[in-house]
Amino acid sequence: MLKLTKEEKRMLDGKNGIFKQKAMQKIVEYANALGAEALCTVTKATVYMGNHPYLDVIESDDYNEIFSKMVLCEKGEQIYPLEQFSDECFTQTCVGPCDHFRYQEINISKEVFEKNRKFLDLIHDAGVSIAGSCTPYLSGWIPLRGEHFVSTESSNILFGNSVYGACANADGLEASAWSAICGRTPLWGNHILSNRYATHIVEIQCKSETAKDWDIIGHALGRLLTEGNERPVLTGNFCRPDINRLKKFFSSLATTSGCELCHIVGCTAEAPTLEAALAGHEPKGKIVLTQEEYDRSLASICDEGSGDVQMVVLGCPHYTLEEIRDAARLLEGKQVAEGVSLQIWTDLTMQYLAQVNGYAQTIEASGAHLLNSACPLVCGRTAYDLVKTGFLTDGAKQAHYVHTDLNEKNCKVFYGDMKSCIEASIKGRWEA
Repeated sequence: MLKLTKEEKRMLDGKNGIFKQKAMQKIVEYANALGAEALCTVTKATVYMGNHPYLDVIESDDYNEIFSKMVLCEKGEQIYPLEQFSDECFTQTCVGPCDHFRYQEINISKEVFEKNRKFLDLIHDAGVSIAGSCTPYLSGWIPLRGEHFVSTESSNILFGNSVYGACANADGLEASAWSAICGRTPLWGNHILSNRYATHIVEIQCKSETAKDWDIIGHALGRLLTEGNERPVLTGNFCRPDINRLKKFFSSLATTSGCELCHIVGCTAEAPTLEAALAGHEPKGKIVLTQEEYDRSLASICDEGSGDVQMVVLGCPHYTLEEIRDAARLLEGKQVAEGVSLQIWTDLTMQYLAQVNGYAQTIEASGAHLLNSACPLVCGRTAYDLVKTGFLTDGAKQAHYVHTDLNEKNCKVFYGDMKSCIEASIKGRWEA
């Protein structure tokens, strides 16, 4: 039986306005479906806003109508005008469908670009900060240990749960928005501290030195998590990951699994030791991640052989300032090959810092583009029209998701580290 506080009852009764009432109704329905006995206060949120392609099914330019039907899940004819999101919860936007300032470079129409800015302006007026980031922790959106948050980015859920020991479930786009509006989410799953112990021990036996290694480790581990709702804890003689390796790891792990929390002994908040991660529980199983499994994942996302490339995408997940600096150094004094679109994706904060430090200017002078707020995966299919025979990326997530579509177009998908990708963009060709 779900118990509500006085303030929650006020919202449900419409005392705080019909907009928050509708969001609270959805949260209560969600909580009842889960069997939650109470709600908890959410203090941070990321929401998936903007003119994303899937919203076209409404066939309307009225954002209130689009929001009511697609986000608030209104089945009738009632339209809920946008009102203020929760003051208790700091909310910012996740990735959008295009760069915040440019559209031609990524093969997006001016109509889509302008509608996206319109939708973002409206959501900003409702109290949502514009960030355009799948890595919000890079610009200070950091939920601390025990803090409850919601997010529409799967890798961010893993990062916040695992690295910081903050609390979140993978609720989805709509439920995250309801929480951001009313400041509540069901007290269930990872929001309950006693539920967060590790269930499976993972022994890392493959190479683990580079960001690419951790990207592939995440992809491989996700494939091996087959029982559902596993909370692995990583052990073994692995190289301790930094933030660049961790964001790659969590991005690819979320791509091949539904994992929401992954402990790493000696690295993440709730795993100073293996015993602490297990919290007195016997593990349900053990997984050995061998070099063979690593190689199997790499082969699944990188086509065999060599080939010309027309599109090279770096920054999935979004690049840190350190990675942008390294890319600029590799591009300094060089030129991207004619007919190749080299796209380096980051968020608005990192892009601004890159401009302050001169990295952005170096990148643009080479013929590459330093872009913000999105990536081709969320831009829609027109972004990949630039690809004729070959696509290359340093993101396992990007390669995994585009493989089927591009292979059906007889285009090869290649995967490599930053250095090899930039070298290929200068040559116009990937060499195996």
